[in-house]
Amino acid sequence: MKKIEAVIKPFKLDDVVDALSEVGVEGITVSEVRGFGRQKGRTEVYKGAEYVVDFLPKIKIEVVLPSALVESAVEAIRKSAHTGKIGDGKIFVIPVESALRIRTGEKDEQAI
Repeated sequence: MKKIEAVIKPFKLDDVVDALSEVGVEGITVSEVRGFGRQKGRTEVYKGAEYVVDFLPKIKIEVVLPSALVESAVEAIRKSAHTGKIGDGKIFVIPVESALRIRTGEKDEQAI
């Protein structure tokens, strides 16, 4: 099992969720987060004064799935979140040791 964490632009969420559904991903967790990468935020002007916005709004998607689905899920996220502009985001793939469904007691792949 693997966990995919993807940080994307907020307006791409619907596209990514649709793409993940098409490749067979059944469960997804979405969080509104703020952060920055290489772009180091952005500079804005308000009433003539310039100020720096350090943390940009982003969406974090978390998915735990069988290892067999990882490549297709990562590619689906990459394609659907891509704009070609700075700040498109990142995708991380992390090994998952164990999973447990609280309601039924199912373990590992049966729990996801």
